Amino acid sequence: MEFAFNIKDIIDILLVAFLMYQTYRLLKGTNAINLFIGIISFIICWFIVSFVLKMELLGAILDKIMSVGGIVLIILFQNEIRRFFSQIGRTKNWSMLNWFSKTSGLKAEMEDYAIMQVVIACRNMSRNKCGALIIIEKNTDLNDFLQSGELVSATINSRLIENLFFKNSPLHDGAMIISNKKIMAVGCILPVSQNQTISKRLGLRHRAALGITEKTDATAIIVSEETGRIAIAQNGDLIVNVSEEQLERLLYKEQLGN
Repeated sequence: MEFAFNIKDIIDILLVAFLMYQTYRLLKGTNAINLFIGIISFIICWFIVSFVLKMELLGAILDKIMSVGGIVLIILFQNEIRRFFSQIGRTKNWSMLNWFSKTSGLKAEMEDYAIMQVVIACRNMSRNKCGALIIIEKNTDLNDFLQSGELVSATINSRLIENLFFKNSPLHDGAMIISNKKIMAVGCILPVSQNQTISKRLGLRHRAALGITEKTDATAIIVSEETGRIAIAQNGDLIVNVSEEQLERLLYKEQLGN
């Protein structure tokens, strides 16, 4: 048997390998990773039976299973698929397309003053070990999460942020959402990450921060009530022990300022 192997086939194989690797990265550390490995094993088995060994009866049965496999995958991995396409849509390569929409770049660019107010508030809350969770909206709309809290639409101010997260405040345990250069809501309820690789030492705020950044392109700032340390979550990843200077640089890097 002869195979015609050309540059198009090489590109095809590389693209498939890339997609498989990205899918693995997306599912790594989640409960779906074992299911993903099982599906890949089944596909390999189907390929060997149908195309290498050419076993007609067993191959026909596996072909029928594969014909409905796409629908089954969408049902099983609907959350992961949504997250995957969300990550594609937020990459910098699409910035020229976003430029033409009213949500281009960040939905709300914060001015220098607003950035410093957030940094100062986080610094003071860190020193006082006052727990806080601040979510900064970007392209993905957070209206559903806004509705779960108390709408305020207030100017960003460090004293206001500190008072809202004060330990005796009824809104202390919820999340604050910043959008359009304003504090839009406080006491918001966020989805909690199911990532099994998260350290057991991290509390609910960190898990909620990872949860919202897994589902959207928002940036989450966390101040630990136990240690006072500042952390940042982006794209489902967590950066811990962030200094005041690092926080300020990151906010500017994310185009939260001019």
